[in-house]
Amino acid sequence: MPKNAPESPSLVGAEYEVEIGPVAHGGHCIARTDEGRVLFVRHALPGERVVARVTEGDETSRFLRADAVTVLDASKDRIPAPCPYAGPGRCGGCDWQHAKPGAQRRLKGEVVAEQLHRLAGLTPEEAGWDGTVVPAEGDKLPAGEVPRWRTRVQYAVDASGRAGLRRHRSHEVEPIDHCMIAAEGVSELGVEKREWPGMASVQAIAATGSQDRQVILTPRPGARLPLVELDKPVSVLRVEEKGGGVHRVHGRPFVRERADDRTYRVGNGGFWQVHPKAADTLVRAVMQGLLPRKGDTALDLYCGVGLFAGALADRVGDKGAVLGIESGKRAVEDARHNLQGFDRVRIEQGKVDQVLPRTGITEVDLIVLDPPRAGAGKQVVHHLAALGARRIAYVACDPAALARDLAYFRESGYKPRTLRAFDLFPMTHHVECVAILEPATKGS
Repeated sequence: MPKNAPESPSLVGAEYEVEIGPVAHGGHCIARTDEGRVLFVRHALPGERVVARVTEGDETSRFLRADAVTVLDASKDRIPAPCPYAGPGRCGGCDWQHAKPGAQRRLKGEVVAEQLHRLAGLTPEEAGWDGTVVPAEGDKLPAGEVPRWRTRVQYAVDASGRAGLRRHRSHEVEPIDHCMIAAEGVSELGVEKREWPGMASVQAIAATGSQDRQVILTPRPGARLPLVELDKPVSVLRVEEKGGGVHRVHGRPFVRERADDRTYRVGNGGFWQVHPKAADTLVRAVMQGLLPRKGDTALDLYCGVGLFAGALADRVGDKGAVLGIESGKRAVEDARHNLQGFDRVRIEQGKVDQVLPRTGITEVDLIVLDPPRAGAGKQVVHHLAALGARRIAYVACDPAALARDLAYFRESGYKPRTLRAFDLFPMTHHVECVAILEPATKGS
């Protein structure tokens, strides 16, 4: 916009009566106004007729964001939201509280299918996918009950020191008394029941497979830490104002997580799958897809604290070898600790696109990659394809990034053999996928 140009009139607060169209990636559905404006509408379901109130956008916007504030014609998949903090203008943590659990999984499946088609040119059949999104073990519950799956909750703290959760696309805090999707180990700490003066955020962690509990405090500039007295024993860490480093205040600087019959140390609030069944579910899917053999050589890229590297090392045996690459310094320290019992496992620190070429590796039997939400990208994918792996397992938390990278793999001579989708984030729009790829020339 030119300097001093007049601002376009805001449409925030304008209301439109619209027919809701298909689900879109991101926890909303698409609708069009009578004038043809595109609306991304939250708190709606396909086929409904609603009054949508604009929350973002002006006369020049390519699309508008909106909330369904009145449902005129409800979908058969709609239910009253079990959570009292869900709804227009409220907590932004859950996208689908108003949909039956089976409908949530169907919506996620439609998003995965749409992303595969649009970004990779693949049908579900071509991707080796049956079109279903599978719930985690134990998550099928009676109507009105919500899986308590979130073992890590990042609470925001308002100016009065009260803990809550962020509103959708906002820095505003929705104070809460209880988060329905928080795991029991998080809820029993009682973070919401006490005040947190001077804090910007409080992350609560409840490990899976151990009784380890941890809170990580991020103070506001210049604030002192409060005395932390919670309802259960807990370690306390602090995020430093300069540099963002995490330091121990008292207790262990790590939690012990359990997966694939191994214990993994995860320090300083490092990455670990949030759903208590996720790590085992994903290891099982990856190993069933790769079918490692004794003596195989394998890569585990974006390896975190070594979850897949450990599973691979167990299966390739003493004559096999595993190389993990991870950018996070603390995660590398943890991975080396976690896998110190394997002589032929090596963990390198750095970005995959920089470290992998320096290793001198020219061929490998198996590859696992679990990249961040942005995906691996063309450069990394082309390098991996050149290594000639028998099979590649791609673990994806974002179907758009997965689809983009599958297109790059196809350019490099790899095709999906199978794809599986798991509902490891109930009530939200997020979905986890595991794609198994093989050379396109392989007869199967």
